[in-house]
Parts: sequence; C-alpha cells; structure tokens
Amino acid sequence: MFFSLRSRLMAAFSLLLIVPFITLVLVLSQESAKLIRQSIETSTSQTIEQFGSHLNTSMTQVEEIGNQVMSNRVTQEWITAQMSPDSTVEERLLAKQRLMEYVSSYSINNSSGISIGVFSDFGGGVWTQDRTYLERDWYKWFVKEDERWTKAHSDPDQADTIMKSRLVNSYMLPLVQLQSFTKSGFVKINYPTSVLRDAIEKIRFGKTGRAFLLDSDGSSVLNQQVPEANVSILAAGLAEIKAAQGEATNGVFPIKHDKDSYLLFYRYFEEQDWYVIGEVPEKELFIKIDQIRRTMLFISVILLLLIIFVAYWFSYGITRPLTSMARAMKHVERGEFAQAFSMMPHVRTGHSEVGYVTRIFENMTTRLRYLIETEFETNLRRKNAEYKALLLQINPHFFNNTLEIISGLAAMKKNDVLMDATEALGQMMRYSLNLNSDLVKVKDEMNYIRDYLFILQLRYEERLHVEIEEDMASSQLLIAKFILQPIVENAVKYSLEESGVANISLRVKTEQDKLRIAVADNGIGMDSELIAHLMGELSNTDSVDILNSGGDSIGLRNVLSRCRLYYGEQLEVSIKSKRGEGTEIRIIIPAVKG
Repeated sequence: MFFSLRSRLMAAFSLLLIVPFITLVLVLSQESAKLIRQSIETSTSQTIEQFGSHLNTSMTQVEEIGNQVMSNRVTQEWITAQMSPDSTVEERLLAKQRLMEYVSSYSINNSSGISIGVFSDFGGGVWTQDRTYLERDWYKWFVKEDERWTKAHSDPDQADTIMKSRLVNSYMLPLVQLQSFTKSGFVKINYPTSVLRDAIEKIRFGKTGRAFLLDSDGSSVLNQQVPEANVSILAAGLAEIKAAQGEATNGVFPIKHDKDSYLLFYRYFEEQDWYVIGEVPEKELFIKIDQIRRTMLFISVILLLLIIFVAYWFSYGITRPLTSMARAMKHVERGEFAQAFSMMPHVRTGHSEVGYVTRIFENMTTRLRYLIETEFETNLRRKNAEYKALLLQINPHFFNNTLEIISGLAAMKKNDVLMDATEALGQMMRYSLNLNSDLVKVKDEMNYIRDYLFILQLRYEERLHVEIEEDMASSQLLIAKFILQPIVENAVKYSLEESGVANISLRVKTEQDKLRIAVADNGIGMDSELIAHLMGELSNTDSVDILNSGGDSIGLRNVLSRCRLYYGEQLEVSIKSKRGEGTEIRIIIPAVKG
C-alpha cells in the first residue's frame, strides 16, 4: 500500500521536512570540507614557502661565504705557498697561520655557527696534517658526483670543538689558484644541521602530518627520523613529483596508499636538488567536520522517525474509512470485479460520505464491467481486421511477379540486378513482418517505398516513371506504418490501366511542425461521389470496417482509417481527382519526433 493516501501523506510530511534538512546538512558539510581543505592547503603551502625562503637565504649566505673565502688574498697566498716548490717551510707556515686566523675570525664573527675548512691537494687541510678526509662519504660525493651540498654528517676536521661533536651540512667548492686557474683543493663551509632541522621540525599539520627535506634519491638531508609507515608514501610521492618535474616546482596533490588517502605538499630546490615534502592523512584534516556531519545525520534520522510516527497517526485517522474501498479499487484495476463486489459491502457503514461514494462506485464498476467486456470484443474484431488488411497490402500477385522477375534475371545471368532485386524483396519482407510497433521513422517508410518501386521498375521498365522529393528534415520523424505503400500501389495500378505509362510523383516535406505527404498520378481518377464517400467515412466517429469495404479503395480506406486512429482531429486530408486525368492525395499529419 505504498501508493495509498496514507503512505503519500507520510511521504509528503517526510519529504517536506527532512529532505531540505538533510540537503542542507550535506551541502554545508561538503562546502565546509572544501573550505577547510583549501585553508589547510594554503596555510601549509605558505609554511613550506616560508621554510623555503629560510633555506634559500641560508644557502645563499653559505655560498657567498665559500666564494669569499676562496677568492680572499690570504687564501690565495696559502695556495701559492703550497704549490710553489721555491717556498720555504717558514713561508708556508706563515701563510697557513694567516689563513687559520682568517677563517677563525670569520667563524667567530658569524652568528649562525658556520665553520670553514680549507683543504689542499698537497698537504691536507688547514686544521689537520693528515688526509683522512679522503675516506669520508661527503668527500666521495663531491669528487665522484660533484655533490656540492652534502647531507648531514659529522666532521672532525674543524677548529671548533663544538662543531666536531654535532651534525653539520656542508657546501663544498673547488679551491682554485686564480693566477693560473689551477685546481689545488677545495673549500668546505660547514653549518649546523640544526639550523634547518629545527625550522622544518616546527612544520606540523593535522595530528601526525610532518615535513621532510629529502635529496633526489629519497634520503633525508637533515638526518630526520622518517617513520617506517611514511617511507613508502614519501617514495611514491617523490616519484610522482619527479614525473611532473617540468610542470611546477611546488604544489600539492593527493596520493593513495594502503586504501588510505594522503595529501602531499612539496617544493623543489633546483640548485641543491633537494625536495621539501610534507604528508598528512586526509582523514585527519576532516575529523571535526566528519563528527559534525555524523551528528547532524543522526539528528536527521531521529527527526525522520518522529515525522513518520506523526504522519502515520495523522493519516490513519483520515484514510481508515477509505482503506476497504481502496482495496476494492485495486481489484477493479486488475479486472477482478467479483472480488471487488465481495469487498464493497464492508465499507458501506461508517461515514455517510463514504457510503455515498461506495454506492456510486459500485454502480460505476457494474457499468464499467459491461463496457469493458463489450469494448474488448469490439476492439478485438477491429484489430484483427486491421492487421489482416495490413498483411494483405502486398498481395500474392506482387510476390509471384517479383519471383518471376528474379528468375528471369537469374536466367539472363544479370547477377548485379539479381542481387539488388533479392535484397530489395528481403528488406520489404523484414519490414512487413516486423509488427513490434505501428509507428516507424519516415526514412524507414521511404526506404520501403524505394524497394517497392525498384521491383516495380524491373517489371514495368520504361512504362513506370517515378519522381520522389524527400525533405531530409523529415527523415527522423515518426509516421504510422504502411501509409504510403497502398496509395503508391493504387497510383501505379490505375495509371498503367489508363495510359499504359505511369507517371508517379511522391513528395514528403516538413512545414511549421506539420508533415506533408502528397502522391500524384496520371491514372483513371476518381469521381466526386467516391471522394465524398471517403471523406464522409473519415469524418465519421465510427470505425471503418475495411474488411467489408468493397472495391479498389480498400488501400486508401485502410490508410485513412489508421491515420484517423493515430492522429484524430489533427489529421488533414485532401483528394483532388478528375476522371481520366489522374489523382492527387494530400495528407497532413503532426510532425511527431518521439
């Protein structure tokens, strides 16, 4: 009883109250989620940009210090003393002492804790006499891969004892004797790892979101402890960033991992070949909005149940007297009149209005039962007659003549024409036997007429002249099936009887939402009495009995009867004919598109 009055009242109450509320909840939660996501993405991107600015500033400072140290006069004098074979031991010691004082003062005056190391290919570093640095990883990176910016490491080759005990990152550049442009060693500018690591560790978003500074192979530049669960996420994100390297140097994108969604923020530093990558589970960003959404949905469910209860109570008092009669109506709808009559007495008591409606309904049901049975029998006979007439539109003579033509073509070995004739006949048969729908497209009806005329052309040859004008805009419109063929068949038949030569004209076009069909011939024509009789039958509301309609007008009667059945008052028909001069039949029907 979902479609009962009670159900509809309950549904109306529910829809009018709960649907707008739930829609508001969903819309607000979705818009809030979008705003929160945009806000978080913007703020996180700004934070990473601030760290990037800090890193660029620090690295620029370190790079400038390295260039200044390398090009300084004291450094160049030390290089010259190391390279020159004529330099005395005293000169070399004096040059080294000056260099040590220079780099020491530079480190002391720098507030960032930077220390400087200068190494010669001839005698080791300025602070040490050995060449143990040759085995250090940072030196191998510099020599083999030209990695000037190193990852975090410990470096004992420093004057500052504090720097020896903590992790440093370095900038390394070749030491060149400027007079001869000869490479004679390298300069190593060390800065505390904590300068960058403390800054990046402060970047937090969500509950567990963190940022990491990685090199191109995914290793941590600042010796950060990457959680085991985040390693694969960062590796996948780094691979995706590299794949889109040419598009942007910073941005944000989602990534899937183990059925969870993450947001990755990144910025690329081309000079150092470093990546700042921040990751956070998407669900952490929307915890609060999800809680609000669940709460509002829970309230919506409670409200829905309350509304259903109130609606049921209210509708029950209105619909209870009509329930029994509604059940009787269901039986009437299914044609079960006996069951409906057996239930009607049960609803006679109660409200007087319902009793009156019940009596009227009982009388109406009795009358309806009689009319349905009568109309069913009438329609059954009429439909049988109509469909028999349709199937008889292509008479056996046409098939016999067509088969004789095909046989003759086969005997003359005209294979191309034989194939065309056979194909045309087959298409006509398929079209005629397809009774799934009485409405077809104009183009299908016209194709059927062309196949029909093609076969007639093979039979009558030069005695048949056909002119077809078809408006392409009409091809997709719908038309009642078999409207054209009976009219064209009559036109050809009576034209050949009159003059031995049939000149047929068929025009189909669309004008002002009307489909206009005109068929003209040079046949024997029709007298005015027959035309008046046909037009009278068309205007008559009774069905035309086409099986019992005598004479050669059965095809035209069939067409007009079916057109009236489908189009009713919108059908317009005109017949212009004169004995011995031919006939023109015009049919105007609505332009039906679907």
